[in-house]
Amino acid sequence: MNTILECEIKPLNQQALISAREKIDHLAKPLGSLGKLEDMAIQMAGIFGEIPFTLGWKRVVVFASDNGVWNEGISPVPQSVTLKQAVNMTRGLTGVCAMARYAGCEVKVVDMGINAHVKCPEMIDRKLAMGTRNIAQGPAMSREQAYQALMTGFELAKQAKAQGVRVLAAGEMGICNTTTSAAVLSALTGMPATDTVGKGAGLTEEQFQKKRQVVERALEINQPDPGDPIGVLQKVGGFDIGGMAGLYIGSAAAGLPVVVDGFIAMVAAALAVRIRPEVKNYLFASHVSNEKAFMAAAQAVGVKPYLDMGMRLGEGSACPLAMMMMEAALRMAHDMLSFDEADIDINDYIDIRGE
Repeated sequence: MNTILECEIKPLNQQALISAREKIDHLAKPLGSLGKLEDMAIQMAGIFGEIPFTLGWKRVVVFASDNGVWNEGISPVPQSVTLKQAVNMTRGLTGVCAMARYAGCEVKVVDMGINAHVKCPEMIDRKLAMGTRNIAQGPAMSREQAYQALMTGFELAKQAKAQGVRVLAAGEMGICNTTTSAAVLSALTGMPATDTVGKGAGLTEEQFQKKRQVVERALEINQPDPGDPIGVLQKVGGFDIGGMAGLYIGSAAAGLPVVVDGFIAMVAAALAVRIRPEVKNYLFASHVSNEKAFMAAAQAVGVKPYLDMGMRLGEGSACPLAMMMMEAALRMAHDMLSFDEADIDINDYIDIRGE
């Protein structure tokens, strides 16, 4: 049970970081002119010990679970959609699947707590319960279940490493998981529900106000302690959030880069970093979600997202796009001419970083 707390997470390779920066600074271009692509390549060098030629095998792991807070009537979407979309993912028919197919990335779907008897052999069965309990009435889960959720993601990352996967990403599917995410973010940061609760998949103004009140009530009833992040997950989180947080920690322990999607995934990353701060070095933030409190969650993690495309689908849908950018960063590092090869004097350029 203490594997997540006790596992070794190595710091980034400092010599590889220095060597990567020197290599990229000697490519035939103004210094810093490829911006975040340069940062990506350097961070990957720190993870792998050198700038790899390719990412290789890419995988998005989608954690599907229902949330008992749905019973508060704060979503117009029926809970049955969780199961339907999770099954559709195994068939390659959802948003994340379309993006992943284009990026040469596989998608694995995990049943963490879908509120149904799932008959889909393509789905990984890690069901902890038929969804969580209603956080507006008490804790979402037991502490043992919170550990199990984290360990599920952790073990899936470990398994991926053993199979030869080179980069991971976490996605989610679960009606009302923007509600649990808002509650977790408030619990971790002290932000009021008025600042963390957004409209999720689309709410009327009446439903939106009720959603805020539900999160406020959940925080008041459960009194999550920000100094006990696993307790925060237990009291106001979801099985999907726990699975994603565990995958982030497991990826870092396995020495793999891991891509973060939108609001729910970023809140899970905030939880993971609160449990194990070293995880931050292995995270790649894919995009800026349009969900209200996304940037607050990113600040809690300490990362800056790469893309801003007005997306808010979830599922891990932006992760394959970020993986393609990461591949582009590697191609930049390996395929561009150096100043010497291009017969260009480096002194003809200035350093434009920080402008």
